[in-house]
Amino acid sequence: MRLMLLGGGSALGRALVHLGAEADVSFLAPRPPERGWDSASLTRLLDETRPDALVNLAYYHDWFQADTLDAERLANQERAAERLAELCQHHRIILLQPSSYRVFDGTRATAYSEKDEPAPLGLRGQALLRVEQSVRALCPRHVLLRFGWLYDDTLDGVLGRFLLRAERESVLALADDRRGNPTLVDDAARVMLAVLKQLDCQAPLWGTYHYGGHEATTALAFGQAVLGEARVYRRLAVEDIQALPHGATPDAAEEPQHAVLSCRKILNTFGIKPRAWRAGLPNLLDRYYRYV
Repeated sequence: MRLMLLGGGSALGRALVHLGAEADVSFLAPRPPERGWDSASLTRLLDETRPDALVNLAYYHDWFQADTLDAERLANQERAAERLAELCQHHRIILLQPSSYRVFDGTRATAYSEKDEPAPLGLRGQALLRVEQSVRALCPRHVLLRFGWLYDDTLDGVLGRFLLRAERESVLALADDRRGNPTLVDDAARVMLAVLKQLDCQAPLWGTYHYGGHEATTALAFGQAVLGEARVYRRLAVEDIQALPHGATPDAAEEPQHAVLSCRKILNTFGIKPRAWRAGLPNLLDRYYRYV
């Protein structure tokens, strides 16, 4: 297949290109316009290139890593994603669209499956759900891939902001009753590449799938694991991590308390097994500290 990657310069895009090169899989990764991809630029791009499959990471940082987002920016991205789904259907292009655990409200204590009804809390989760709905309605040949807690090696990503705080603050407070699947960027890229390879076999595997790293954990326990590895590379100011109830955290209104995803469907359909996030943590932090 001729594969196109929007957002090739993002952390997940770079990881996907790197893994693809190792597997002799190449991507056409066009440079985005100065103001980013919008409906008009996407229309021109796909009219000219006509790939067989497209991975949409055009808004990866905003959707998965940004601290805050304004509603207007999200609305523009939603419209562009909707137009992209229309174009993919028009040109018979397979669309691989990532999404997030944020489409759920976190009231379910057990793992969320693809059959559970979404009910997002914040603006980002609501926007992601509307993008999902557009993709399903407009482009039948799609794979929606909902990831758990995504962490990459960028300075302004979720992990980077946490590590910067650890260098400046002596006490950090993390929720000990917020649970999810930490999912490292390299593992997410591995999963996306595995899905693309099987779609190349013409298997009709369209639909929605969940993926998160092996071993669900709390925000507190994950933070402790990260700091344990980080101290190998840098002297940290943080001396104490305090347990905080989810309801007392600054982002409780937008972040689901329970965000564990069931990965059974992606295992049964694509044979993709979850990998332990702890095993990939040293490599991720090594890359982070190499470039900060």
